[in-house]
Amino acid sequence: MDAGSGSGDKAEFFTQGRRWLKALPVKFKANMVAMVRNIRKLGQDDPRRVIHSLKVGLALTLVSTFYYCQPLYSNFGVTAMWAIMTVVVVFEFSVGATLGKGLNRGMATLMAGGLGIGAHHLANLSGHIGEPILLGFFVFLQATISTFLRFFPKIKSRYDYGMLIFILTFSLISVSGYRDDEILEFAQKRLSTISIGGSACAIISTVVCPVWAGEDLHNLIALNIEKLGNSLEGFGDEYFKRTGGEESKDDKKFLEGYKSVLNSKNSEESLANFAAWEPGHGRFPFRHPWKLYLKVGTLARECAYRIEALNGCVNADIQPSSEVGSIIQEACTNLSIESGKALKELALAIKKMVQPSSADSHIENAKSAAKNLKSLLKSGIWEDIDLLKVIPGVTLASILIDVVTCTEKIAESIHELASKAQFKSVEPTLSTEKLHSGQIQSVKSVQMVNCSHVVINVGESTLPSPPSESSSAPNASKQRMEV
Repeated sequence: MDAGSGSGDKAEFFTQGRRWLKALPVKFKANMVAMVRNIRKLGQDDPRRVIHSLKVGLALTLVSTFYYCQPLYSNFGVTAMWAIMTVVVVFEFSVGATLGKGLNRGMATLMAGGLGIGAHHLANLSGHIGEPILLGFFVFLQATISTFLRFFPKIKSRYDYGMLIFILTFSLISVSGYRDDEILEFAQKRLSTISIGGSACAIISTVVCPVWAGEDLHNLIALNIEKLGNSLEGFGDEYFKRTGGEESKDDKKFLEGYKSVLNSKNSEESLANFAAWEPGHGRFPFRHPWKLYLKVGTLARECAYRIEALNGCVNADIQPSSEVGSIIQEACTNLSIESGKALKELALAIKKMVQPSSADSHIENAKSAAKNLKSLLKSGIWEDIDLLKVIPGVTLASILIDVVTCTEKIAESIHELASKAQFKSVEPTLSTEKLHSGQIQSVKSVQMVNCSHVVINVGESTLPSPPSESSSAPNASKQRMEV
């Protein structure tokens, strides 16, 4: 029995092995196809990723010539590797991120190199015994202070990479100078190669198909507000259809676009930080008010949290009765539609960089709908209705009223942004077609009066006429006019 079972297990093992070997090419082909699809999708979602990869390859190829060309290599030697390392760590996706990292690395290397050389010469004065002790104290002191400064939020957001390079460069120069007498030449070569690598990154990133972080931030804020507007504009009809027992057959995924706004804080802050390093470009001059975009983004997230609460009302177990829904439906629907239209107009104003005056009328309509909704809530029509059936409707109404307040705050912040960034003003002009149509209507009215059989009798007026008119036209009240 044991020998038979052992041979059976071996046969089953070999059978499974043959099946696995046969299935291996099929699995490998399926994995390769899936990988190609993912690569294609990644490139199609944002073609700038492909261009960025080519730019990094170009920068590395250019800097590598310091090794390939003998005259360049003889001048820099092995320290030319710092230029290649600089390209690898500095070249980022956007121009602002690349310039920020490059300037941080360059300034930190310059300051740390100067201080490292100074610390080395100062330690030489203490003699052969005191030199390592003093160098160790300097390294400890600068590392402690620099690391502590990295905890400050403003320094960490903009200069964290520079502080890290400062610690590294100071330690390398001061410590290596203890064994190497050519410390000044070493610091000069390190600074030169880092400057060459950083300059290559900055030039290629700015000149060859630049990706501006400021423009990405501008478009992101406009897109987020537009998503909020779409969610609010379609919320009222969708909510009362569901509470009424109707099922929506349309795809309502755009109503959930607000969810991406909730998680956009980190992206907005990083883009604003990178945009601060960028020079003036396109529609965005130097010292553009990027911080106001963060203010608009914060208010947009507050509005998105209200919309999240509204969607919680849709999926709640307790829903308002049909009687309560019929009372508040019109006011709630008007409020959500007008708020959504206002946000979409604000998003359009940001995209076109014009004054957001077109959204003011929708905000006023939303405030009027909110006022009507408040008057409904304060009226006595709820006394004869079950409290459990009233609470969901009142909760919905109160959140919608709060949404109007958020929309008004967003509009005020965008007005401030438009003023500081000097957005173009859209002046209301009278259309020539309207003017022409008005002239045609006036001509038609005159033609209607010029009928051959119309006689207009004007009786005596009971009102006292002014003295000037009475003296000039004493018989005007008894005229008979025939046309």
